[in-house]
Amino acid sequence: MFIALDMDGTLLHSEGYISPRNKDAIKKAQDAGHIVAIATGRAYKDAYLPLERAGLHCPIIGLNGAMITLESGAVMSEVPLHRQAFIPTLEWVRTQPDLYCELYTNTAVYVGLHNREHLEALAYKVREEHPDLQRIVQKQFQQACVTYVEDISQVWHDDSLIVYKILIFSLNLHLLKEASFQFAKLRDVAVTSSHPNNIEINHQQATKGEAIKKLASYYGMELSDTVVVGDSLNDLPMFAVAGYRVAMGNAAEAVKQQSDSITATNDEDGVALILEELVQKGNVPRQRLV
Repeated sequence: MFIALDMDGTLLHSEGYISPRNKDAIKKAQDAGHIVAIATGRAYKDAYLPLERAGLHCPIIGLNGAMITLESGAVMSEVPLHRQAFIPTLEWVRTQPDLYCELYTNTAVYVGLHNREHLEALAYKVREEHPDLQRIVQKQFQQACVTYVEDISQVWHDDSLIVYKILIFSLNLHLLKEASFQFAKLRDVAVTSSHPNNIEINHQQATKGEAIKKLASYYGMELSDTVVVGDSLNDLPMFAVAGYRVAMGNAAEAVKQQSDSITATNDEDGVALILEELVQKGNVPRQRLV
């Protein structure tokens, strides 16, 4: 069996770690002969660190499928963006102080320093009216090992850099929708989301679904023998190709509607629940879990 697990909101507890039960369930699944892969919007380093802390070794589908890294650390596949085509839209983003932008490249994740400072100041300004915003903003910063630059435009004008993914985060949902529309107008683009306050832009062929096909084929697995577990809209492409789809209890409603079963939440070890059932029965459970 080939099993692909999303990270944030799925494998990871809300505090950002892999619980002991989830860790043990993955190891038991691997010992039983199953391939367990990670499928995440995170860059390789950000995905690797929580696995390393838990003592786990898995192939990683990173950046929503823009990069596939084998368990050995070798890169199996890369699907970058056509950077030049994005520059006019990125220049528009740069003029919108309420749009926080991360560029995921071959060397680092880049963020404009002024961009972060503006977002932090905005969250602080409305802290009494919206006390949860500071928590949301800080969580966003914690999800990327970033390199700060004075002017983010220097990154997209650097011909030596390869851009795999663009993430736009905002507390202004109207402006975020406009940004989504601007990027969606470009050719060969996939626009998705891993959180209500962000959009993620990849090449059209850089989706979790396309990456699942490639990695399952690499291991000699049929798509009918794949199990995927996720919670967000960027997981829907892998739900579209997998043999069995499991939504987290905390998943977006659109994800639950496309699932074959629903497990517990990420803070209730929902991943462990599905993996334990799979290992015990030797095949995918065919019922709703909670």
